Amino acid sequence: MIRKYLKLVFGLIALAAQTAAAPAFESGPAPAVASAPSTAANTQALTKADVDAWLDGLMPYALARGAVAGAVVVVVKNGQVLTQRGYGYADVEKRTPVDPEKTLFRPGSVSKLFTWTAVMQLVQDGKLDLDADVNTYLDFKIPPRDGKPITLRNIMTHTSGFEESIRKLISDETETPAPLGTVLKRWVPNRIFAPGTTPAYSNYATGLAGYIVERVSGMPFDDYIDQRILMPLGMAHSTFRQPLPATLKPLMSQSYRTASGKAMPFEVVEPAPAGSLSASGADMGKFMIAHLANGGPLLSPETAKTMHTTFLDMIPPLNRMALGFYEQNQNGYRIIGHNGGTQRFFTYLWLLIDQNVGVYISLNSVGKDGAPSAIHNALITGFMDRYFPGTPKDGAVDGKTAAAHARMMAGHYIASRRSDSSFMRTGAFASQTAVTVGPDGGLLIPNFKTPGGEPRAWKEIAPFVWREVGGKQRLAAKVVDGKVQRFSIDAGSAAVVFEPAPWHANAAWLNPAMMFAVIVLLLTALSWPAGAIARRVYGTPLALTGRARLRYHLLRGVALLVLFVCAGWLFIFSAMQQQGFTAINGKYDGLVILLQTAGLIGFIGFLGLTLWNAWSAWTQGRWASRLWSIALLVAAGVVLWAAVTFGLLSYGLNY
Repeated sequence: MIRKYLKLVFGLIALAAQTAAAPAFESGPAPAVASAPSTAANTQALTKADVDAWLDGLMPYALARGAVAGAVVVVVKNGQVLTQRGYGYADVEKRTPVDPEKTLFRPGSVSKLFTWTAVMQLVQDGKLDLDADVNTYLDFKIPPRDGKPITLRNIMTHTSGFEESIRKLISDETETPAPLGTVLKRWVPNRIFAPGTTPAYSNYATGLAGYIVERVSGMPFDDYIDQRILMPLGMAHSTFRQPLPATLKPLMSQSYRTASGKAMPFEVVEPAPAGSLSASGADMGKFMIAHLANGGPLLSPETAKTMHTTFLDMIPPLNRMALGFYEQNQNGYRIIGHNGGTQRFFTYLWLLIDQNVGVYISLNSVGKDGAPSAIHNALITGFMDRYFPGTPKDGAVDGKTAAAHARMMAGHYIASRRSDSSFMRTGAFASQTAVTVGPDGGLLIPNFKTPGGEPRAWKEIAPFVWREVGGKQRLAAKVVDGKVQRFSIDAGSAAVVFEPAPWHANAAWLNPAMMFAVIVLLLTALSWPAGAIARRVYGTPLALTGRARLRYHLLRGVALLVLFVCAGWLFIFSAMQQQGFTAINGKYDGLVILLQTAGLIGFIGFLGLTLWNAWSAWTQGRWASRLWSIALLVAAGVVLWAAVTFGLLSYGLNY
């Protein structure tokens, strides 16, 4: 039961990470520690004919293998579209093929690059200051954390410190979202980190940036994007508007769970600046060309350079966060980009700044077996190895030192991107990332899997820097006074880090303790009907009277209540995983409130009853009842401890 519970919660957090956000560890481009670009002698020429032939060999098979309905791929070079290809179907039932020129896909969090570009335009105009308190531009208050306000620089580098916020992030039901200001004022997520200190990807913060653009520019965010970004680039088949304008609605690709499934509804992203863009592949090519051309008609060369090269360095030598772009270096080449996903569209955009080359891919289906991640990985890794190859020049660490460093790393970690003030805290604390030492002295991290689903193994190549065995990803840790403070890997270091789980929530002891507690609760609850049946069969009455009889019934009744509460939370998380944001958006609000209320009674009441029972057993009972009273008391303490740790005693519907 506990194992299934953990898997369900981990899957829910993965869903939240994909939605209008950057999946923290999607198997995307993997940079090298140090490598030199190869010479022309071993580099395939980047021509339309060669790219088309390569893509036509890769994409149809990849879509079929992954049960993905359709995709669009665009490659730009030297200010021109080198190729733009549509694969599969925009509408499976009607057999409508993907048209790269006109078919609209939902790029998810790649939309954020438009929001960041808008911010930089207003910085360039002298209307915004990246380092000013954001409250300067708002009509409501964002409280400080540790005495420090957040700034637009914090927001653009995902170091604003907000906890995760997913309620009403995205919906299939809402035709028109609430005004952006209303969405943001509904609930300001807690700040769980001081600004500028910790990467923790935030859709709420991006919505905040879009609202600042709206207020400072004096026009609605959608209008601003239309007039200052889409129109100057000639992006006639793109919009942030929800629902879609009548002229674009017929061009929108359907979305699917799998290619053989039914078409799903149009998704509405409430914090629109974080992920509401609908755009054709050809239009995204125009956007890439503008950024590769030092900002093109959007930004001055100086502003574009600032945006592309101002990096926040959290865990050297891993990839860093620029102003809105992720660093995604590979094979010795400098790359910036962004990924994104809604519930059913999955997208990646890469810019090789020095080579004036850009690559864009978007898929319209979840597919099976992590297909979007595998296809993205195959595309970018294959593209780089074919046209821009390079070999990492790794160092080495002696076996004794490597084994010692691996032992220092071993333990359980929680992600910085998490909910912290609600029952959604369960996701972070129940799905901890375990780091273990492999038989060869390297690191093993079961949660970080290859595109083929195998756990990645890691070999140390420099002090506290590891390379994926047989791959290109790096993992690095920040160590202070012999203690690991945090670690991350190249694919996600700009958006999330992993920090040691606090002792009170460490899965190493809490998981076995919870297993013990559940067994005790089950035995206690089952003894109630089992005892009644036995007494009826043998005609023996319950040999208890007065307070002892009351205690007997209360103890077993509340144990049953606690089990029902645990089962209820299991149902909630299962429903959220199966139904996605339909459930997260409030479908089960009544049940959540009921579970929160029953949990307060059950978790606390059971501890009180076990204390009463232990006192009675040790003053009047036999040794067997005394020992069992201790087991009950420990189980009650563990259950209450876990409920507090996982946020199950929090009250309310802000999450």
